[in-house]
Amino acid sequence: MNEPAPTVFTSTKWTVTLSTLGIAMLVLYRIGVHAKSVADIAWFLKLVVVQIVIYLGAAWLSLRSRDSRSLLVVGLIFAALFRLSIIFYPPYLSDDIYRYVWDGRVQAAGINPYRYIPADEQLAGLRDTKIYPNINRRDYAHTIYPPVAEGAFFLITRVSQSVTWMKVFMVVSEALAVWALLQLLASFGLGRQRVLIYAWHPLTVWEFAGSGHVDALAIAFIALALLARRKHGETLIGFWLACATCVKVFPAVLLPAVYLRRSWKMPLAFVATILITYLPYLSVGPVRVLGFLPGYASERGMVSGDQFYLLTVARRLLSAHVPTWAYLIFAVAVLGILSGWSMRDQLTGDISYIRNSLIIAAVFMLLIAPHFSWYFCWLTLFLCFIPSVPVFYLTLASFVLYFTWLADGPDRVLLLKSLIFAPFLLLGLIVSWLRKPAKQATA
Repeated sequence: MNEPAPTVFTSTKWTVTLSTLGIAMLVLYRIGVHAKSVADIAWFLKLVVVQIVIYLGAAWLSLRSRDSRSLLVVGLIFAALFRLSIIFYPPYLSDDIYRYVWDGRVQAAGINPYRYIPADEQLAGLRDTKIYPNINRRDYAHTIYPPVAEGAFFLITRVSQSVTWMKVFMVVSEALAVWALLQLLASFGLGRQRVLIYAWHPLTVWEFAGSGHVDALAIAFIALALLARRKHGETLIGFWLACATCVKVFPAVLLPAVYLRRSWKMPLAFVATILITYLPYLSVGPVRVLGFLPGYASERGMVSGDQFYLLTVARRLLSAHVPTWAYLIFAVAVLGILSGWSMRDQLTGDISYIRNSLIIAAVFMLLIAPHFSWYFCWLTLFLCFIPSVPVFYLTLASFVLYFTWLADGPDRVLLLKSLIFAPFLLLGLIVSWLRKPAKQATA
């Protein structure tokens, strides 16, 4: 990876600059946490735009400065303060966390969380006035979360059945991810302050300390899998990646990127871990243990194809109903080609496996075009190693999806997703075009 030599900032100058940016960012978090309703979303997102500008300045400094322990400490202190400034407030951007607490409570009562919907009379004795009324889809949806997530919900609620404690756990998961990223950065000889690209990202702060999304735990497991890959720990790679997959399904697409050639232990550990984690919940049967996942796919437009940005654009341009199955075949083919390429493109001790993970993850996000911003959070950890301009844009632009609170008709959703994915594609083409002459010059 040919990067320009970092600009040499003195420690004092870097510290003062970063501290100034951190104070400004902290003030904005304290203001933003007072948003309460749909009516506030417009001014909240304007505030986020200012945070993005500040964040980009901090990210630029982290990339252009040499490694310094004191600067890293300052950055991490502010990252912690950002989270502490909002963690004790009720979630504003999502109510998913209430289901987490509920599922933990149900398991503590000795009931399989995949068996009943929250509104079922069998669970009437578990209802309260704080958690139950805030559960989304409580009248018709079984839980959607995979078994490692469910196990985490159970353990967390044994300490406290509160939203705040659940958010604290997610922030602790982030801390584990940051530790793993620091080990990786040091092993590649990269400045450890690059971890601030993740730790200062407004998306991760709002979605984890603010909303408490379980994606934080998946990110921690992904970071551990990347670290295990660096150390050639075949079994641990499969184990950690399987744990991430059993928190949120999407990390499974990284399997080809982190695969060690001719390794049988890694895929075996991956499959075995998934099977073992599902065993405690199989009393409901192999289909029902999937929970609301099939229903969610239908509800979100994955069956009709309405969720998929590229498919929607194709249907509009062709003025024809391109079948969803055709698009899914296309998507699988694209991911298959990328997977085959990444499995061949492996160099010992090289950072290429992280680059390939980023490419596969970003393309996957383009292909599925999720409706919610927090689905983009996992991309931020790869940016610490591969500072891709298109992916920076993708993660930051995902905030516009919150404008669906004001209107979520098909035309509105298409417009918002166009603001995310069209520039991402354009930037990707530009970056690829600019890199060709550089590769030819070094060949």
